[in-house]
Amino acid sequence: MSDWKKVFAIIFTGQLFSTLSSMVVGYALIFWLSIKTGSAEVLAYATIASLLPHMVLGLFTGVYVDRWNRKRTMIIADIFIALCTLVIAILFYTSNVRILYIYILLVMRSAGMAFHVPAMQASVPLLAPKDKLMRIAGINNMIQSVSTIASPALAALLISLFDLTWILLIDVAGALIACVSLMMVHIPDPERNSNVQPHVFKELLNGMREIYCKPGLLWMFILAVVSTFFIMPIAAMFPLMTLQHFSGTTYQMSIVEICWGIGMLAGGAVLGYSWLGKHKVIIINLMYIMLGLTFMFSGILPKSGFIIFTAITAIGGASAAVYSGAFTVVMQTMVEPSALGRVFSLYNSITLLPSMIGLLATGFIADTIGIGNAFIISGTAIGSMGIAAFFVPPIREMVTEELRSRKS
Repeated sequence: MSDWKKVFAIIFTGQLFSTLSSMVVGYALIFWLSIKTGSAEVLAYATIASLLPHMVLGLFTGVYVDRWNRKRTMIIADIFIALCTLVIAILFYTSNVRILYIYILLVMRSAGMAFHVPAMQASVPLLAPKDKLMRIAGINNMIQSVSTIASPALAALLISLFDLTWILLIDVAGALIACVSLMMVHIPDPERNSNVQPHVFKELLNGMREIYCKPGLLWMFILAVVSTFFIMPIAAMFPLMTLQHFSGTTYQMSIVEICWGIGMLAGGAVLGYSWLGKHKVIIINLMYIMLGLTFMFSGILPKSGFIIFTAITAIGGASAAVYSGAFTVVMQTMVEPSALGRVFSLYNSITLLPSMIGLLATGFIADTIGIGNAFIISGTAIGSMGIAAFFVPPIREMVTEELRSRKS
């Protein structure tokens, strides 16, 4: 096994434990909120609490990620998340569980992830050959998928057996395992002038320049931002779709999440095929269309169509995994390594911005037009963007270049 493969084996082992534990706790919190409140607004606010700090801080964290030691940044972020979760667990143990505590926990975790996520994404191209990036993205998505498959069932089981206090401690253990795995490997940093002090706004503008100086990448960013506006409210309503539209149970909520994870696992597996690596832009556009169709068909299902809903959800998970992997590799190959931290943090923040607006309207959407209609409208919009992308000149040029390179 080559050195870079050993490094990734160690890192991804730690990330598997960290991701699985984090998702188990995340689903436990969602299930608890859904059962206790049954409110679309509460679920939307919880989602906002988990995204807003990442969005705001992410505008600036990339500047420091590109300056700091990336391995140390990830370790400190993991330790911070573990300590925050431990504090909230102690609060739950010493007093009654309150929704406010959950919001606080989500905010703190989001702040830590604002540093961890771009640091990890920016480190990958420095550890592996470029022609292996698509496969690595697939492995990363498969880790996410395995966690998505296992965590809903585990969360449903744990929340029925234990108090939320003890479930939170699982997240602490997962973060510590991730820290240990990172300590065992060497992660290189890009070359930089250490004598120059970081100028946050100037370097932030340089990161933005990396995006808008490449017209194709800029338009792909724009489409990603708009699509997130339609995706995030629907993502927050999946539990309520099961509970209200299909008159389901907590167990059925976990089944839906497991099906999404199975789809992501399948999507992550196919990312290793070389054909996909040569047609990344085409695949991204097609996945918009595929995901949009899954939302549309979900919305038109009758109340007796829960089984079909789970199958469609699996297809949606596969579409999301392929899209995410392909888009990540496009950025990793088009952007200079020294600027990747800024570009990824900007991407993570900018794509979340419109989703805040959509999430704030989640309660209104669910109560006014109905959850089923919300799925139909969102799916139509996302699918239409996938079709329109083929007609945007800079993106069309990237598609033509992919087809030309294949022939050559």
